Amino acid sequence: MSVTLTESAARHVNEMLRKRGSGVGLRISTRKSGCSGYAYQVDYVDEPAEGDLVYESQGIKVIINEKDLAHLDGLQIDYVKQNMLNEGLEFNNPNVKEMCGCGESVSF
Repeated sequence: MSVTLTESAARHVNEMLRKRGSGVGLRISTRKSGCSGYAYQVDYVDEPAEGDLVYESQGIKVIINEKDLAHLDGLQIDYVKQNMLNEGLEFNNPNVKEMCGCGESVSF
């Protein structure tokens, strides 16, 4: 069981944590949303909560609540820049069965 970051994603998250001035890592979760069923949520974590699983990838702690593990196990997070205006985290998830046309939601 794992969740990993690419080098590019780790550099980006590390920079965001530095700018924020606090935090121990990145929380990834899912919530019901969109036309396909679920959307990813990303937030910074100051301290893991009860029920959290903590993975370390590229020196960054990735925190996932155990209830989301079935959806997120094997997830790889990348940071991509497509042009000067389009950049962000990209989720490569082997558990996704379908993605909506706009790419904002997935089904598992």
